[in-house]
Amino acid sequence: MTTPRAAPQADGRRKRTEMKRAAILDAAEELFVSDGFEVTSVDAIAARAGVSKRTVYDHFGDKRGLFVGVLERSGEVLLRTIRAAIDEELTEGRDLREALHAFAQRVTTETFPSSVYVNFRRLNGQNPPAPRLPDGLHDEPERSLEERFTRYADAGALRLRDPRRAVQHFIALTMRLALDVLDQTPDLARDTDELHDLIADGVDAFLRAYT
Repeated sequence: MTTPRAAPQADGRRKRTEMKRAAILDAAEELFVSDGFEVTSVDAIAARAGVSKRTVYDHFGDKRGLFVGVLERSGEVLLRTIRAAIDEELTEGRDLREALHAFAQRVTTETFPSSVYVNFRRLNGQNPPAPRLPDGLHDEPERSLEERFTRYADAGALRLRDPRRAVQHFIALTMRLALDVLDQTPDLARDTDELHDLIADGVDAFLRAYT
């Protein structure tokens, strides 16, 4: 039986463990982004996090496990962000064109410029031997959007033979196109009218194909 004193002590240990884990992930993300997976050492991560090398290994096993842990943490934050945008923009009863545009515009102007997404892209863009996020986790945002598109199809708002392919087309015509343009012309991020028109054209093209 747990004594009244033991419970707070256990909570305190758990919080300290969580804080150490977060500090390790923060330090690892900074170094993996700035120096790359191959160059970054566990010793450097431990020193930046203010923990022992053994503590890093106890939490993550090895450097590859730590890199994946950093990717997973960023991926979970982005997934929550995308799901919130889906739930708040792609709502029942809202004009479909308006909803799709609002969703794509929100992701393009709020999620893409965020430090979480910028670092996530930099980490994913590193060459081997840097590990990759497992496909199942990497595809979660698209699966969430696929579920919402299927609902639209069930309501008769979209004509879908393959919901997954429809999501891929929508992303390619709107958010991915916007991201490609922003990569080539970073100043465009400040031109909200141009981004608005680019996304609107993509939404219109998508709706011509799927309604």
